[in-house]
Formats: sequence, C-alpha cells, structure tokens
Amino acid sequence: MRVERAEKYGFCAGVRIADKKVKKFARLGHRGAILGQVVHNERVVEEMERLGVGTVEALEQVDRGAVVFSAHGVPPSFHHRARERGLQVLDTTCPFVYDIHDEASIALAEGAQLVFIGDPRHREVIGYTHDLDPARYHVLHTLEEARAIDWARYARVKIFYQTTLNAEEFEEVVRHIEAECPGATRADTICYATKENQDAAHRLGQDPRIGAIVVIGGRRSANTRHLWEICRRYKPSYLVQGVGDLDPSWFEGIDTVGLTAGASTPDYVVDEVETALVALGAPAAASGGAP
Repeated sequence: MRVERAEKYGFCAGVRIADKKVKKFARLGHRGAILGQVVHNERVVEEMERLGVGTVEALEQVDRGAVVFSAHGVPPSFHHRARERGLQVLDTTCPFVYDIHDEASIALAEGAQLVFIGDPRHREVIGYTHDLDPARYHVLHTLEEARAIDWARYARVKIFYQTTLNAEEFEEVVRHIEAECPGATRADTICYATKENQDAAHRLGQDPRIGAIVVIGGRRSANTRHLWEICRRYKPSYLVQGVGDLDPSWFEGIDTVGLTAGASTPDYVVDEVETALVALGAPAAASGGAP
C-alpha cells in the first residue's frame, strides 16, 4: 500500500507559533492554565499538561500565575478581567484572528451590521461577539437562518467567515444576504493556510490512484472536520486522531491511501499515522508533501 500526502496539510503558522510560545513559557519554569484548548488537538493538549500548563474552560478557574489565551483569540474584555485578577497573560492569539477583530471594529464604527458565518459556540466566534451589543451582529450557519432576517432594514452589512470554515459551503447563505441588502460586502477572513489545506484536499480526492483518504485531527477541530467533509465527496474518508483510530478493514483491496491533516495536527502525529498505514501493506513511499 502506498501513502500519498496532500501537498498542504497540518500546522499553520498561527498554531505553530502558539505551540512554541507555550512550550517556551513552560521551559522557563512558568506555570499557568490555558483558557480552552490552545489548539484543538488532544495530543497537543496532553503535551501541554505534561509541561505543567493545563486547560480550563473559564477564566474564573485561574486563581494565580498566568492565563494563556489560545490561538482562537478571546473577547478584548478578557484581557482586562485577567489583569483585574492579578494574572499574567500569555497571548497566543493568531495574528489573522486579530486582523478580523480590527476589521470588525472598523465596520461597526462605520455603521455596518456585522454578520459572522460560523458556529456561535466556537471560541473564535465567541471572541468576536462576546463584547458586542447583540443588536449589532448576527451569527449564521444555515440558509434558513439567513432567510429569517429582514436584511433590507440595514444600509450596510459586513460579512465575516469563521476562519476555519470551508467557505464554498456557505456561498448560498452569503449570496442571499447580498441579494437582499445592496450594501452588503464580504471581508476576506478565511485563513490562507486553511484555504491551502482545503484546496490540497480537493486535489487529493480527485487523484484517481487513491482509494481512500485518512484525515488526521482533533475531535474539536473545525478545520479538520471541514477537510474530512471535502475528502468524503470524492472517496471513502476517515477522520482519526491518531494511530489508535485506524481500522485495517477500511483499506482492504486498496493500493493507495491519501493522507491529510488539520491545522492543529503536529507533524509527528502525521508521521505516526503514515508509518502505521505503511505497515498495513508492503513498504510504501510517501509523496513530496512530507515534512
């Protein structure tokens, strides 16, 4: 069995920087807690815990030391709340996420109604909306939700995507808003690394040599799930966290397996899964996408 990696996959620059920041912080002897998973990958979270930097779900659970703000970002007010509690702050927010915070603030100041296409429960979206007046924004995920709103009452609308989404799947939603509100404009908010990974997943799925695709990532990783959704359009596709999730029966009669990974998946996990796949058949050669 041969393994072909996608041309682009795995850690994006923002996640890689966040990972390095927390590890350096721990190596210097600091201790603290991460507000939410620093990245949505269970192996990374376990590694951080071994280094003495655990995960909490609420700022109030951090009573001393430092709080780490994850790559997904937090509401601006959380920085003030952390200082009030006497906490040191290690901010690992992706610079691209900060750009969206800035662009949303500018749009609000110009009188626009904000629309965030995404999951209202996702930490990134919560970071954008938590401090805002609920009357000034909408969070949408479906066409039905978009149709339920009278867009004609807004002179201007600014549309943002959650950075980890597959934007193609929400084109119908955005076009509906644009048709109903002539003053609607889109912000370019899909992370370039997410877009590159998604484009590479399409190409992997279209490769006629590949019989099945394995997508590696955390259970809570939105961008990994979107990669899996893309791949399964073309071939039988399986979303796994690591080697332990592989089922040999998936690959019976298959000569070549495609391999990709979400933006929060470390390189070493990709290597482990490829080694396990190769071991299921004859020695295999990975494609040029290997790190």
